[in-house]
Amino acid sequence: MKTKIKIDTIEVAYKKVGKEDYICLTDMAKFKNEEIPAHVISHWLSTKFAIDFLGIWEKTNNPDFKLTEFREFRNESGGSFTLSPKQWIEKTNAIGIISSAGRYGGTYAHKDIAFEFATWLSAEFKFWIIKEFQRLKEQEQALLSWSAKRELAKINYHIHTGAIKENLIVPELSKGQVNFVYANEADMLNVALFGKTASQWRQENPNLKGNIRDYATLHQLLVLANMESSNAEMLHEKVPQKERIVKLNKMAKRQLLVLLETKNPLLLETESPNTDKE
Repeated sequence: MKTKIKIDTIEVAYKKVGKEDYICLTDMAKFKNEEIPAHVISHWLSTKFAIDFLGIWEKTNNPDFKLTEFREFRNESGGSFTLSPKQWIEKTNAIGIISSAGRYGGTYAHKDIAFEFATWLSAEFKFWIIKEFQRLKEQEQALLSWSAKRELAKINYHIHTGAIKENLIVPELSKGQVNFVYANEADMLNVALFGKTASQWRQENPNLKGNIRDYATLHQLLVLANMESSNAEMLHEKVPQKERIVKLNKMAKRQLLVLLETKNPLLLETESPNTDKE
């Protein structure tokens, strides 16, 4: 999966290779030469500065790196010497740079190497590409955190529906009546947490896909998971719904207040990633 970093009019792709982030040098090189970016990469790769850095990176991260071939390139670097990514990869068995031909190909490098390439291109370009890359990675982390909390809410949902089935569903109820009981309990939680039912939310947001919980913040999802567990316990204790909704609303307000004051970086993103979906 590729993602784009945008610096002014230049879009730079980056992708996962295993667990590591690789940034497209071909896209970055367009900052200097939009017509023939491969020449820019080859020019950089032929410098002693680049070969020294690549050698250190490979020796640190690649046990199969061929040192003899690396030293040969280093001794030849400078002057009229030219080196292509393909030659570097094939001769030294390098893994920090990957290259493929074709319309959707290009030369990618591990982010450590890509940022060094950016230094050679332009200090300002390097500054902005690092800033934008960091912003996108933080955004990805927030999305992963939100997804994890959504899964937690789904797990607690099964605990919650199990308690409803055990305590509120009687054999004489029809399928429609059973569904109403489940929906009624779910909406009680919606009202206690969001201040509205699922139906009211849909009427207010006719252009949004999904449901009210798909647009919950990280904080709300954490609290919802706790509310489902608490409601399940109160159902087992036969607490009437009118008492449960008051207790759950107080619980939601109290826990949200605590979470909003937390400094945990995984909870700093309070907006759902679905906020702008239509």
